[in-house]
Amino acid sequence: MPSDPSSPRGPNENGVSSGAAGHTATFEDLQAKIADDVTATKEAVKHGSDTAMQKVQETVAEQTGFAARQVTGIATALQKVGAELENGEQAEVGRYARQIGASLQAIAKDMEGKDIGALAGMAEDFGRKQPLAFLGAAALAGLTASRFLTASAKRKALSETDPTARSSGRKAGSQDLTEGSIDG
Repeated sequence: MPSDPSSPRGPNENGVSSGAAGHTATFEDLQAKIADDVTATKEAVKHGSDTAMQKVQETVAEQTGFAARQVTGIATALQKVGAELENGEQAEVGRYARQIGASLQAIAKDMEGKDIGALAGMAEDFGRKQPLAFLGAAALAGLTASRFLTASAKRKALSETDPTARSSGRKAGSQDLTEGSIDG
């Protein structure tokens, strides 16, 4: 076998030099390939996270609009209750309820089109400026949430025990009022 003067060990059986120069070129190629792969992976992750963030922001914007509509409904209800109470025997309570309703109405208008960070700042500012209204709204939201969860749990339990209740639109054990008995 002829020997390669540049290789300290000479060529291998395939005629390829196994010296340091051959390993260096391969190692540098491998480093470049790894660097390219890392860069491509970083770009893919960045693009994926950007897409996910955009979807989250779109969802938050939709939910913000929904929340604004819900707050508007609560505000309208409070204003109506306040007006009724003012005309009745509890004028002072009615006045407070109407003021809370008016404040919530203004907040609902401000909520539309805001991102989640801006909404958190608005809630904080509202809590500082109108602590009574904030506490009232928080209590009302808590009451509404608990009633919703309780009703949902009852509906779920009912549908699991009586599959005909969902299809007939009636509660299990309820009877038509024309039959002379009331659900108990």
